[in-house]
Amino acid sequence: MSPPAPTAELHPAAPDGDSPAPAQLPRLLAGVRDERALTLDEHSALHGELPAVGGGGRSRSRTKARRLIEEVEAAGLCGCGGGGFPTATKMRSVAGARGRAIVVVNAIEAEPPSFKDRTLLELAPHLVLDGAVLAAEALRADEVVVAIGEHAGGSAASTYAAIQERSRAAQGRVTLTLASVGGGYVAGQESALISGLEGREALPTFTPPLPFERGLRRRPTLVNNAETLAHLALIARHGAGWFRRLGTDAHPGSALVTLSGPVAYPGVYEIEAGAPLPTLIDAAGGTTAGVRGVLTGGYAGTWAPSTAIDELALSRERLKAAGSSFGAGIVLLLSAETCPVAETTRLARWLAGESARQCGPCIHGLDAIAGAVEAIAAGAREQPSEQRLRTLASLTAGRGACAHPDGAVRVIASALRAFAPEFEDHRRSGPCERCRSASELPLPHRGGRRGGDRP
Repeated sequence: MSPPAPTAELHPAAPDGDSPAPAQLPRLLAGVRDERALTLDEHSALHGELPAVGGGGRSRSRTKARRLIEEVEAAGLCGCGGGGFPTATKMRSVAGARGRAIVVVNAIEAEPPSFKDRTLLELAPHLVLDGAVLAAEALRADEVVVAIGEHAGGSAASTYAAIQERSRAAQGRVTLTLASVGGGYVAGQESALISGLEGREALPTFTPPLPFERGLRRRPTLVNNAETLAHLALIARHGAGWFRRLGTDAHPGSALVTLSGPVAYPGVYEIEAGAPLPTLIDAAGGTTAGVRGVLTGGYAGTWAPSTAIDELALSRERLKAAGSSFGAGIVLLLSAETCPVAETTRLARWLAGESARQCGPCIHGLDAIAGAVEAIAAGAREQPSEQRLRTLASLTAGRGACAHPDGAVRVIASALRAFAPEFEDHRRSGPCERCRSASELPLPHRGGRRGGDRP
């Protein structure tokens, strides 16, 4: 990423490496410079030593662990991988299960437009490891597994080097291992991730038991996103009050956002939760072409027309109120130089191909929806009616073994609304000139590599 000068509301990685004011931005990306990972010494000098959660006898250790979970709850920290589930609730569930727990760092980042977790592990891996170690100690876990995808790129090398640094520095408070998991779009789902870590195909499994009850190696397992654990590491050092000095009541703190599309400096930015979308675009140097629409939340998120950009603010509750979603912190601008109908058609077929093929809604429903969108895009003689599309959506969403059908229906339905005039033109006249443009949406081949370069 080539960051522009930071604004008052949000910042990319600090170009000069200076430590920020305690409550200001950047937080997660503090001290990052020169597109290289912070060493353990640099990390410790910037953030201070890792607080102790374990030790001091069983009673005192349990008290410290309880206080950490209570602090995480008071901070209002929720998962940053797309689901937004309260982190403290997850931790308590694992703490209450029987058996020695394991902590899994979910850095699969299977959303094609997202690069935030890879950026974090590539540039600030020790912050993620800090959070994982603290979570492990709070749950009396003895092992942390950092799970990365096949497309991890430079983040794999940075994370491995960080683990080795800690080993040489005798910071072996828990066992840290790095594992690569292959698979498609659904590989980041918790049960799919555990299946992949155990050597099976990374596909969702029917539940119960849930991972917190019986996960990796049949042990209680806390699965948290990489960004979530990095926030936890800062909350443990500075407290819930510090964390809440930024953001909104419902979405406190900062957030990493991957911005792509026709902007001068696409990349990963750390924002204050609730920052206006136009402010993010301005921080990225502004647009370089006309914008037709904006996708928030990734391929399980929602499209909005470009006219909505000025009204959107980047927090979970404000995007939800606007009929959109924050998801994994993805903002993708679609330029006016491509055809949104063609893009939606390609996306619908790709999402159908990413089916885990374990239940009817995924196998048949998504394929039928993709076929319906293709017929509209082609201006076919026999096209599905709006009622037919609504019926297909109702028979698909909410009926799958995992959330993949729900997200696919959501993003396709939002495209039909956001780009209604273009879809109507295609119904009547078939493909337009822009249909032949190269796709702007990243759509990797199933099981293939996306490459490790950030946008």
